Amino acid sequence: MTIVTATDEVTAGDWREAVRKAASALVEAGAAGEGYPDACVRVVEENGPYIVLTKGLALVHARPEEGGLAVGVGVTRLAAPVEFGHPDNDPVDLLLAFCTPDPDAHVGTLSGLARALSGGLADRLRAASGQDDLSSTLKEALPDA
Repeated sequence: MTIVTATDEVTAGDWREAVRKAASALVEAGAAGEGYPDACVRVVEENGPYIVLTKGLALVHARPEEGGLAVGVGVTRLAAPVEFGHPDNDPVDLLLAFCTPDPDAHVGTLSGLARALSGGLADRLRAASGQDDLSSTLKEALPDA
């Protein structure tokens, strides 16, 4: 069972705040521990903005042992985009955050998200008409959720 969250019109002053807010939704849903948002920020600080996968979309995550309690996936749509420092895909207006309790679930969740994104998920999320629509669009894209 995947815990799915959605937040809309989130304000963030910079990428760190955007990442923390996206990951905090997983904490609030009970899918991640309290330290998970800071772990997600460290991923970008240590490895650069590789999480910005396509134009305007970041895949927020950290390793399972850094706070994943359950499989959780959340979408956060920003009120105004933020810069991550990615040479091609900035600015980011859509963040998909995920967490998992173990490496196998991590790979499986990442694979499911990749399939959904290649099927146009980002465009459908941008076209969603509010938080409820965001949540249902994400649930429809992840059949195992």
